[in-house]
Amino acid sequence: MATVNETEFSDIYIIPDGTAYIWGRKTPSGLIQVQPDDYDEFYQTVRDTYDGENPSYLVKYKGLNYRVERTVTLDGQQYCARKMPHTVPDINKLGIEEKLLNYLKSLSGCSGLILLAGTTGSGKTTTLSALLREFLIRDGGYAFTLEDPVEMPLDGTYHTVNGELGICKQMTPPGGSWEAGLKSMLRSKPRYVYLGEIRDPEIASEALRAAISGHLVLSTIHASTVTDAIQSIVKYAAATGISEEMAFDLVGNGILAVLHQTLVGVPKRAKLEYVFANPDPTQGDQVRGIVKSGKMNLSTTIESQRIRLSRGISLWDK
Repeated sequence: MATVNETEFSDIYIIPDGTAYIWGRKTPSGLIQVQPDDYDEFYQTVRDTYDGENPSYLVKYKGLNYRVERTVTLDGQQYCARKMPHTVPDINKLGIEEKLLNYLKSLSGCSGLILLAGTTGSGKTTTLSALLREFLIRDGGYAFTLEDPVEMPLDGTYHTVNGELGICKQMTPPGGSWEAGLKSMLRSKPRYVYLGEIRDPEIASEALRAAISGHLVLSTIHASTVTDAIQSIVKYAAATGISEEMAFDLVGNGILAVLHQTLVGVPKRAKLEYVFANPDPTQGDQVRGIVKSGKMNLSTTIESQRIRLSRGISLWDK
């Protein structure tokens, strides 16, 4: 059989007895058992790399990176290792609807928060990393990522279509502090800020403040819908001690786009629900107004924007 790196899979599940499984590809969820030629060496590397503290960690194995999540079950330690690609994929090849994709690309010169929601394994990191890569190729500039662990290989220099450069540097939270890491990043005056995940009140508030102060911030959040994603970040912001009313106002001012992604079909492709705020915050904007009101009745607006984009009509023409 092929080696682990050569075997085609996104995630490999290793149960406590050491047996490994991957997606079988015949149905959306069915698994098959696998035993690659170098599996014992890979399994030992996964176990040995664990530092005894962080259950999420990066494994470097024969030139490839794997993001590992270690859990403890009734029967012992279990691992899920996600294979990361050698390169960040081209966003044009992720199956995103063309008109939506073109609009997302147009946001490269804007400021605000692009928030991508979804469940674990829904491809959020891949899509957002591909979008940042596209921004760097289109317009260049300085990008900084803060991740734990670092996942997609974004670090490096990008040659833009107009002959200039884009630079991306990746880091992990110093001492485990996301808040300190983000504050350090912002002192470097990046054009783009990529946060692996909004996971606590402090990082949510700092991300929103960075978005309002002129940065283009990209991040993910666990949520089941666009509306749930907005409500989650509002709750995070309010948990820092500000009132809920102020939290809704902060989020309304900071957001640029909120999307929810699922993977559909075989092979899987990205399917996105979305809502966009006007990139010009000085103009009247229904989405910002709804969020600031706290009533969150966005379903009509979401459908209206979907129809306008599908018909090639500007979202902001009256």
